[in-house]
Amino acid sequence: MSEVGAVSMRATPAVPPSRLWVGPALVALAVLGLLFWVTVFVRTPLHSLPLYFGHRYFVLDATSMLFLLVVDGVFLGISVYMSSRASTSRLLAENLLPRAALTLAFMVAMNLGVMANNLLMLWAFVELTTLCAAPLVAQGDSPAPRRVAWHYLLYSSMSLALTFLGIMCLTRSAHLHGLEIGFALDEMARGIASPGDGWQRLGLALMLFGLGSKLGLAPLYGWMPETYEAAPTSTSALLAAVQFNISVVAVLRVLQVFRGQDMGFVAHELLIMGCLSLTVAAVQVMAARNYKRLIAYACVSSSGVIAIGLSVGRAAAYGVLLYIVSAAFVKALLFLTAGRLRAVYRSNEVKALSGVIRVLPFSGLLFAVGVFALLGFPPFGSFMAEMLILSGIVQTGNLIAFTLMCTMLTIIFVATGRSIFPMIWGASDRPRAPVSETWVTAVPKLGFVTVLILLGVYTPAPVSALLLQVAQSIGGQ
Repeated sequence: MSEVGAVSMRATPAVPPSRLWVGPALVALAVLGLLFWVTVFVRTPLHSLPLYFGHRYFVLDATSMLFLLVVDGVFLGISVYMSSRASTSRLLAENLLPRAALTLAFMVAMNLGVMANNLLMLWAFVELTTLCAAPLVAQGDSPAPRRVAWHYLLYSSMSLALTFLGIMCLTRSAHLHGLEIGFALDEMARGIASPGDGWQRLGLALMLFGLGSKLGLAPLYGWMPETYEAAPTSTSALLAAVQFNISVVAVLRVLQVFRGQDMGFVAHELLIMGCLSLTVAAVQVMAARNYKRLIAYACVSSSGVIAIGLSVGRAAAYGVLLYIVSAAFVKALLFLTAGRLRAVYRSNEVKALSGVIRVLPFSGLLFAVGVFALLGFPPFGSFMAEMLILSGIVQTGNLIAFTLMCTMLTIIFVATGRSIFPMIWGASDRPRAPVSETWVTAVPKLGFVTVLILLGVYTPAPVSALLLQVAQSIGGQ
């Protein structure tokens, strides 16, 4: 029986007595990590940033502060899910210790990568998170989980190889102009030729193309739906809501380095990949009959919105960051709730589920809330973020991008609703008795919902100031 298999009898503990401590220890470490960064955020004035550590190889600035809070907050919810599922999933219980160790190694690499002040170190930490995640993907219950894990590793290695090749092109450009380029992010701009030449543009194009693949942007998006569907639920959430953000940080770091350069070429590349991703996502969502794969294609759509927003530049920078933060909590909420549905119904097929709200009232309601947030409904942060991005597009006068984004999001909305809403509220062909749900797993999900509402209705002043400072670092206003 897999992690997402049928729910075992609670009278028979799945976790061996010698490993009962693993789940609570994982949760405790997640709580300590989040409390640490919240304390640092509260006690550190934004005007005192950046702070450097480890001979300036690591930096705590507004960008790293924001994403440390996001990824560690999401990780707390994932760790609670893993701990609670271990009591009902025999396979997860048997592999809980190595799974927890790999997950912790993944999170250590994530935290260090987000704080990396060296482009090569950041690249290496992205690769390290991939190496930690691949064995976790192989624990899934798909027909060939190891094949999917190898595909994921291959795609990731290829995208990171393209990124590294782009870095080498930047080095070549600096050498031809007699400049000495270093890879410290806070000093790298000094080694960049201005105006840029062909090598520099090629380097930027390869870096953004490679990192775009890690974000699930078309055309190299194929790994994402397959991996998210085949991986265990906790791993899908780690990839979609945590690892995704280190790739976002890498893109933001590149934009920060080249902020003073002519960014027209970069804007066009991001715009093309974003529009293509939205189009692909709209087509695939219409054809999807698997709710976990549908969420994965919605993640491709989210990546497209982010790319379009970044291509707009200063007018949409704040909205893009608000969207990125909201998307992290939406993805975590949806995948963790989908894991609960899979555990009860033993299927990822939409047609196999109906009347979920009557069988799993709490999980069904949370899944519906997650879908509404994903589709950009008020009062969630994703709604406000999309409005700010669309407003930025209008300000730049790009009506083609505005029209395409509105059209594709409308198609995704209709197609998602057609599949998901009957699954949640529809009449059941085979009535099931309501399934009891524990409050322990509900707390982090309710926390995600609370954050999403606050981001859409009232963003606390310190958080808003943090978002604004990060937006200004990439040229926002």
